[in-house]
Amino acid sequence: MSREVTLYHPLVLLYGLGTSVTIIGGYSLYHRYFRRIKRAIEIPSYYFRKRFIYGKVTSVGDGDNFHLYHLPGGFLSGWGWLRKVPEINRFKELKGETIAVRICGADAPERAHFGRPAQPFSEEALIWLRQYILGRWLYIKPLHLDQYQRVVAKVLVLKWTGFKDVSEEMIKIGLATVYEAKAGAEFDGKESIYRKRQTKAQEKKLGMWSLNKKDMQTPREYKNKYNN
Repeated sequence: MSREVTLYHPLVLLYGLGTSVTIIGGYSLYHRYFRRIKRAIEIPSYYFRKRFIYGKVTSVGDGDNFHLYHLPGGFLSGWGWLRKVPEINRFKELKGETIAVRICGADAPERAHFGRPAQPFSEEALIWLRQYILGRWLYIKPLHLDQYQRVVAKVLVLKWTGFKDVSEEMIKIGLATVYEAKAGAEFDGKESIYRKRQTKAQEKKLGMWSLNKKDMQTPREYKNKYNN
């Protein structure tokens, strides 16, 4: 009888309730803020258009897409001093461990693939993007998942002059056009800014805009030509 009274004593019940709440709360906190996202399809719905994901760029495969290794909590969670941050271009080691990202609102010239010729400035766009973000720790804001299971995202990287929008920077120097496809276009409210940057790049004949009109073909025109 005394055992039953002890187990159901208000203080015992209160302690048990507190412990349960702490455990559940801790799991919820971990799941919401500190669980590492390994692939684009694992990004929780509440992240889209509302929250940023912090991570390191481990590879750049084209002029407008890359892979990000999620680092939840950043430096304060031990990444880089207590927890190992992966090196770049370790494709086999990182298979299934990184988020495939397609930068929003911008379209870089297409590289050669499937027997199709490369567009002018496609290599320059790839080299620029690698130099600009490869190995860097940056933020992405998920907007939606595309047909290739990549997350289309706004990408912000910290430079000496502050945070830079990677899409805007590429358009500004003529190494990408404003995304022209009707389906899947994402600008996160910056379409008018991107178009102004493109107009100035055209006026200054920067990057792909330095080509003669007969040689100039936007990435969208190239894709339409090859039905892609």
